[in-house]
Amino acid sequence: MRGVRFDEFGGPDVLRLVELEVPEPGVGEISIDVEYVGVNFADLQARTIGYRVPGLPFVPGVELSGRVRAIGAGVEGVTAGQPVAAITDGGAYAEVAVVPAAKVFAVPEGIDLRTAATLPTVLPTAYALVHTVGRLQPGETVLVQAAAGGVGTVAGQIAKLAGAGAVYGVVSSAAKADYARKVGYDDAFLTEAFDDEVRRATDGRGVDLVLDSIGGQTLRRGLESLARFGRLVSYGNAGGESAWKVGAPELFPQGRTVSGFSILELSASAPEVLHDIAARAFELVTTGDVELSITAEFPLAEAADAHRLMEGRTSTGKLLLAING
Repeated sequence: MRGVRFDEFGGPDVLRLVELEVPEPGVGEISIDVEYVGVNFADLQARTIGYRVPGLPFVPGVELSGRVRAIGAGVEGVTAGQPVAAITDGGAYAEVAVVPAAKVFAVPEGIDLRTAATLPTVLPTAYALVHTVGRLQPGETVLVQAAAGGVGTVAGQIAKLAGAGAVYGVVSSAAKADYARKVGYDDAFLTEAFDDEVRRATDGRGVDLVLDSIGGQTLRRGLESLARFGRLVSYGNAGGESAWKVGAPELFPQGRTVSGFSILELSASAPEVLHDIAARAFELVTTGDVELSITAEFPLAEAADAHRLMEGRTSTGKLLLAING
């Protein structure tokens, strides 16, 4: 079978299209004929810094959609040929992938496999950030970093559905600001001055909830943009800065809270919790309340080009690899 792997860490050019042996599912596993793969920032981090890479060579990819190929011992509730989506521990950039059954989701009725590839990580992450960890209440205001990205596009919609008083986005360019407003944000601010814009938009009060995937000084500025008793949820370090340590002086005077979230860690340590969150999140798509924006699709052989587009910080929405494209 065909797959894309890297044998060393580095830029997009280390991604190579190669022939691989077809994997067989073990106990508690399912093999899937992959149709589409979601391209995520975690894939870039795997390729560059070894994020969640147990060893080399490595086939990246943390989410996919396709059809059940074979079922390992001890697995119940799925049938051969069934359309599914899955979170993986790597290995999605290939024609066949083996996935623990606990990380596999039935594709909701009415959702095609192309759309299904956007479901496993983006949708539950956005839902958990707003509801499970962020605990958004009706009338509260929200600020979302990387608002034009995959998670950001969905998180803004979910916050609106939850009754947020206003939802603001932070983006890196004027074009992305226009895109964020188009997908439902009340306003979008450029990264350089977002904290000043937040104070202006809220008459100096600040926002109640910040969702941050950038880290570093951006996280610090987001914390300072919180209103009294505000919450910040950190779920990434896309900025690549050294960690900024949050101390008591930044928290207790205004009663602020900082929390964290990782969909990949949740899938590994508490898949039953993930499935509960995912079920509620997927329903928002089947009812049409949330729209998933796929903005670019690449054939498997052009995975490096997909990485270049995401790395260039010009992409919006969700990027996919079409395995048979």
